Amino acid sequence: MNAKFDPHIPENDKHDAGRSASLACRILLVEDDEEVSNLVQTSLQQQGYTVDLCCDGEAGLDAALSGLHQVILLDVMLPGLDGLSLLNRLRAGEKDTPVILLSALGEEQDRIRGFHSGADDYLPKPFSMQELILRIQVLLRRCYAAASPDDNAELADVYLQLCKKEKRAWVRNVSGESLKKLDLTPVEFELLWLLLKQKDEVLSRPYLYQLVLNRSFSRYDRSLDMHISNLRNKIRRYLPDAGLIQTVRGQGYRY
Repeated sequence: MNAKFDPHIPENDKHDAGRSASLACRILLVEDDEEVSNLVQTSLQQQGYTVDLCCDGEAGLDAALSGLHQVILLDVMLPGLDGLSLLNRLRAGEKDTPVILLSALGEEQDRIRGFHSGADDYLPKPFSMQELILRIQVLLRRCYAAASPDDNAELADVYLQLCKKEKRAWVRNVSGESLKKLDLTPVEFELLWLLLKQKDEVLSRPYLYQLVLNRSFSRYDRSLDMHISNLRNKIRRYLPDAGLIQTVRGQGYRY
């Protein structure tokens, strides 16, 4: 069965200002297993989320590019266009919608490939609905938090310029004559913002896990290291020798 994306937003969703954050959140689920997709959709709808379903990669990409969703749940092994290819094309289209990858491929190298493609989180199958719902809530808090005093702030140094409100970052080329836009995921932006904001300070892994990933640090969790690696690679395209983000052995990271 080929699920077709319907961009129509019910009138009740547009006008009911009293809805909670979950009710205001629209999630795209791209999953070819009908049993899994029905279970996830039903469970999320019971939590008040609006869920759109797509069961193949091409339909999923069209829906993801629409920009109508706050979170995308993306299966990796899809018919036609696979999940990682979809994610690469989504990020190439400058869409930074937060993405949680869902995959039966749970080895470290599979997770690394997912984060390198621009995923914000990775949940191996089989997973519990309680954990998925918690991860969605964390992602929403991290990416769509209520306005804070520095939301309109900008940070800059000789190499970088960051805008908090737009969650955009630019890097100066080697000659220093022009700015180039960095295509960062929400997690990568938050990491870079914290590192630049606390320049020359060593930020510990537990501190970054709590503030950026909204969860406790575990020595077996490599998610932070993968995000840092992606961030370095993106900066290195324009500043190959700068080495802006330093690893402080046994302590954490420093800009």
